[in-house]
Amino acid sequence: MSEVVFLNGSFRDKAEALISPEDRGFNFADGVYEVVKYYRGIPFRMKDHMERLDRSLSEVRIDYIQTAFLPDMMAELLSRNGLSHSDAGVYLQITRGASRRVHHFPPDLQPTVYAYAFPFPSFSEALDKGIRVTTADDIRWLRCDIKSVALLPNTMLYQRAVENGAGECILVRDGRVTEATHSSVFVVKNGILYTHPASNLILPGITRKVVLELCIVNGIAFSEHAVKEPELYEADEIFIAGTGSEITPVVQVNDKLVCTGVPGRVTRWLQGLFFDNVRLVTGNGA
Repeated sequence: MSEVVFLNGSFRDKAEALISPEDRGFNFADGVYEVVKYYRGIPFRMKDHMERLDRSLSEVRIDYIQTAFLPDMMAELLSRNGLSHSDAGVYLQITRGASRRVHHFPPDLQPTVYAYAFPFPSFSEALDKGIRVTTADDIRWLRCDIKSVALLPNTMLYQRAVENGAGECILVRDGRVTEATHSSVFVVKNGILYTHPASNLILPGITRKVVLELCIVNGIAFSEHAVKEPELYEADEIFIAGTGSEITPVVQVNDKLVCTGVPGRVTRWLQGLFFDNVRLVTGNGA
């Protein structure tokens, strides 16, 4: 079965999906994206993803207002790829479009809209046993709240983590933890959950939002407060959260174990609450 993708209004075989070499996504990383996870064919927090997409488009001034049809398009994309009843994901990218290479925004461009579907199972071993992470200076730009396709700093830092046998890289700016290369970071100390406040320095993660909602409903104390890097080594628990990470325990930071080196009580509690929420929202198991 050939892979079917969506490009600029039509479904087609991936091999036939051609994008201009003058596309500004190629020349300038001038675009935004979203990744939506489907649990057995049901999207999780689609409304939140679409709202964040609309915000990203607005912030970078890409004139694309046809987002209302995107959920139906993504469902059709899953169907055409035999993924309608699977744990799957859809990657969606919208760039400003193709034009002669100039640094300003050319007028009247037609945005390039591209999407593909892929199997997206949960990483059960990481969810169960936890992962080791590294740390690095946050070398990204100052608009991390935009879900931009300009991810070279993220990929460079994550590659360094992978080469060091780690599963993520936690980023530190001016001595304080912001987030990780593709997930939010949560630190537990004395029963209180800490995470960086929403600002231009972090992406407003959908799973981050879910975690904070679960804390409110279930009486888990939390503070949107950026912890200092040394506090990572004194934490009782650490976990990362994201569409792909879901809620993954962190059991080691660089060469130091997090507390006893096993996932902690609050992390396990929130894992359970998260997957209960998945079942509630999607109407099926995770």
